[in-house]
Amino acid sequence: MNQRLTLSTALLLTVPPLMWAGNAVVGRAVADLIPPMMLNFLRWVIAFAILLPFTWQVLKPQSSVWQNWKRYAVLGLLGVGCYNALMYLALHTSTPLNVTLVGASVPMWMLATGALFFNQRITRLQVAGALLSMAGVLVVLSRGQLSWLAHIEFVPGDFYIVLASIAWAFYSWLLFQPAGSQQKDAPEIRNNWAAFLMAQMIFGLGWSGALAGGEWLLTSTNSSASSWQIYWGWPLAGALLYIALGPALLAYRCWGLGVQRAGPAIAGFFSNLTPLIAAVLSAAFLGELPHLYHAVAFLLIAGGIVVSSRR
Repeated sequence: MNQRLTLSTALLLTVPPLMWAGNAVVGRAVADLIPPMMLNFLRWVIAFAILLPFTWQVLKPQSSVWQNWKRYAVLGLLGVGCYNALMYLALHTSTPLNVTLVGASVPMWMLATGALFFNQRITRLQVAGALLSMAGVLVVLSRGQLSWLAHIEFVPGDFYIVLASIAWAFYSWLLFQPAGSQQKDAPEIRNNWAAFLMAQMIFGLGWSGALAGGEWLLTSTNSSASSWQIYWGWPLAGALLYIALGPALLAYRCWGLGVQRAGPAIAGFFSNLTPLIAAVLSAAFLGELPHLYHAVAFLLIAGGIVVSSRR
């Protein structure tokens, strides 16, 4: 696989971490206003409504989407149904900074997924960069006391974000179609990013709606679960509009194009910029100031990006 990282591609791949960091902060801020699965479902409903006037042809019976429905159903499950739903769920028991730092394991999962399931060759520098990133994750999980790793206790949010990272790794590899390979998407879908995202949302809305329905059934029948309520108001409305326009539409557009240009393995390391941005946003809007061990983790993550990008 020929992978080349140009300045324009690097800038393109910097947009999603910026949006994702804001997504984590907003998700934490509205955690008491709306259940996580419903938050994910509503954001994609809004994104669907925004794209529909431009991509309504995708819904026509003769559209190529229905001929290749299995591919878009899987992409919709991983990218629309699971990834952000798990992240919003994680934010109920963890902070945006910790969630994004644990999410720095994405490069490791990206490399492992490519090697095990997509027959991709992994370089030593990529492995070294992934190990540096994971070292940063271990620093934050241990709260800077590495001796605690022997008896560390994970909060549920840590497990949820790991599952989300694995889902995102599979999603990214399924997006990637190397030049010269047998293309899986029809030209009218492949050459139109909005149509391609709409094809995923058609099925993703079904997955995310089912998860939201299951969430409602679980909380309404389980007396020990928290009450399933939505507190409508301008804060929630503004949050939904932001996560639909930024982390959903803009970030997915830039990520898909960046992955196609540079490949999932290299693109995955840019996700490590998310905790750097999340730390600044958390301090500014939530009052959750970073600690010294966060700075050490940042240095390790940044080192992973530098090492992995060397040729």
